[in-house]
Parts: sequence; C-alpha cells; structure tokens
Amino acid sequence: MSASRPLRIAILAHSTNPRGGVVHALELGDALTRLGHEAVVHAPDAKSAGFFRPTLCGTVSVPASPVGADVTEMVRIRAADYIRHFEMPARRRFDVFHAQDGISGNALATLRERGLISGFARTVHHVDAFRDPALLELQRRAIIAADRHFVVSQLWKTQLAQMFGLAAEMVGNGVDTRRFTPVLDGREVDLARRLGLGAGPVVLSVGGVEPRKNTQAMLEAFLQLRALHPHAQFVIAGGASVLDHQAYQEQFDATLAASGLPADAVIRTGALAQADMPALYRLADVLAFASLNEGFGLVALEAMACGIPTVVSRIAPFTEHIGEAEAVWCDPLNPSSIANALAAALTPGLAGRLAAQGSAVAARHDWMATARAHLPAYRALAAAALTETTHA
Repeated sequence: MSASRPLRIAILAHSTNPRGGVVHALELGDALTRLGHEAVVHAPDAKSAGFFRPTLCGTVSVPASPVGADVTEMVRIRAADYIRHFEMPARRRFDVFHAQDGISGNALATLRERGLISGFARTVHHVDAFRDPALLELQRRAIIAADRHFVVSQLWKTQLAQMFGLAAEMVGNGVDTRRFTPVLDGREVDLARRLGLGAGPVVLSVGGVEPRKNTQAMLEAFLQLRALHPHAQFVIAGGASVLDHQAYQEQFDATLAASGLPADAVIRTGALAQADMPALYRLADVLAFASLNEGFGLVALEAMACGIPTVVSRIAPFTEHIGEAEAVWCDPLNPSSIANALAAALTPGLAGRLAAQGSAVAARHDWMATARAHLPAYRALAAAALTETTHA
C-alpha cells in the first residue's frame, strides 16, 4: 500500500456525549480529515440526537437499543448494536477500524472473530477497577484482542505493559487553541445569567459527580474555602456518563444537604452545549481538577488555554505534561490540601501568573501531531487487511 494514499478510517466511540474519549475521537477525526484522510467517527445514539458538536470529519449515529442500569449488560447490548451495524458489508468499507473504549473494542473483537474485519486498533485512555468480574473480563477482552494499541500518556503505556504485557504507542492529546482562548466571545454574560453566577469567586469542576472525578472531596474542600470566600460558588459542569454513579451521587447530595450552603452555592449544570464551554472556563476563577484516575486530563489544558488558574492532583498523568510551576498541585485524597490549593490559586499574584502562561502550556499539545502519530500503525493495519483480502 502506498504510504501517501489517503486512508479510510472508522473511529468508534462509546457515546455521542462530551466525555474525554469522545472529545479525543472527534478531534482525532477532524485532524485526520485535515491531513487528507477519510475519517468517520461512529457512536451508539439512543436518542438519534447526533454528536455534541459539529465536526469536519464524517460521523455516524449507530442505532442503539434500550438499556437499563446494569452496566455489564449495557456494555453487551451496546456492543451488539455496533455488531449489527457493521454486519452490513457496505458499512465496513474502511481500511482501518479504531476503537476508543471497551464497548466498541468488544464489538470489533467479535467482528474480527467472525472474519468480518481483519484487525483493529484500540486506544486505552484508562483502565477501570470494576467490581463485577464479568465487566472486568469484557474490559480485558476489549484491550487484548486489538492488534495495535495507543495511549495518551506515559502512565498508561507503563500500565498496559504491566497489566497485559502489551506495547502501546503514545500519541498524546491536543487542545484546539482557536476554540479555547482567553478572548471573550460574547457568550459570557448570558451564560453567567443562565447559571446564576454572582460575585464569586467561581470554582469550576468539569465531569459531573462521580468517584473518578473525586467530586465529594472537592465539595468538602469547597466548604473549607467558603470560610475565606463566603460568596464563592462551586460549578459542576457535565456529567453525561454510560456508567452508574447513583450511590456516589446520593452521598454527594447528602453532604451538600447537611452543609447548610445556600441553594446557589453549588450549581450542577448537567451537559452544556460545546459552544458554551470556552465561555464557562473564562467565567471561572479557578478550575478544580483533583481527579483520582485520568487517562490524560484534557480538561486541565482546556482551562489553561482559556487563561484559568488550575488546581490538579499531584499524580500521573498530570505530572507528565504539566510543569511544577504551571498549576497548583494538591493531594486528591486530602480535602484540606485541595482547599489550600484553591485558596492559593485565587491569590491575585499567583492567579495572574498562571493565567498569563496558560496559553503557552496548551500550545505544546497539538491535535495534528496526535493524528500524525497514529499513521504508522494505521498503515500497518491497512496493509495487513489488504494482504488478507488478496490471499482470501
């Protein structure tokens, strides 16, 4: 196969919602399109609403069956939705199949076992510690069945080697610094009114209320911060997830109810339009990103690109791509450490310095470079598929 021939690439995500892996899939698809390839991002779409933002690349909303609260069963059903979609030969006219998650990884593993595709690539953004052995096995299968593996951080390159004996290629992440910028775009005033933002300061968390995001500890830290900033507001954006976080959310709600905070002190926005996200970052005075487990932590770089001081956990992968003086670091297991970091990030001198350097930090991460890093593995997969077809 010619090294210059444009590739047809099917990228598979777990949903159409603005989660990190889906953001990565769409940005990768757009960058590959700019490089002259035909990239099409697929995802199960139960509501037939399409993806959360317009794209340059092609997209396909895969018809999705109803699911309940059982996560293991949901993974099986969504994988079966994908399998039904790609059983039709006309929908498999791609040189490369690339799964971004466990749902699509299991679907492609089955299609490969049935001889309908010759192989596939898998990006492992992170590995979850599920309690259900069946769900753990589905996660494992979706990883080890792939022919080529990508990761977005050195942390998970090392983890895949240790957990599964797999050699993964590090492709990194990017930030669209044309979209995420300190320059106001006119949405700020209306968005602040809609959310009920006051004098602040505004502490922003992105990702909803869930264990991996450590939202409970950040709430406890916010309660301490209110002693210094009695008008502070905690805005929790996003939260659309295929996993069940009900028990954790009930714990969060109980802590909030017992806190005595006024109703406008903690604001849960739910899913927001992607066009609102840069303005939301700019409305914040600090980003609280004290996560316990991340594949990369793209939200931190988006906030920095918008000129927002950022508090992050002193853990990998943050420590890989954020310099010591480029954020305020915290111990995510200690709410007092998070509170102290937030307070420090709100001091005028440090806040100004962090805001001023944020764009330069974000500029180190480019989606075009990420897309190019995939191409050698893509071409190897495409050549293998062509050889298999030739000898069939």
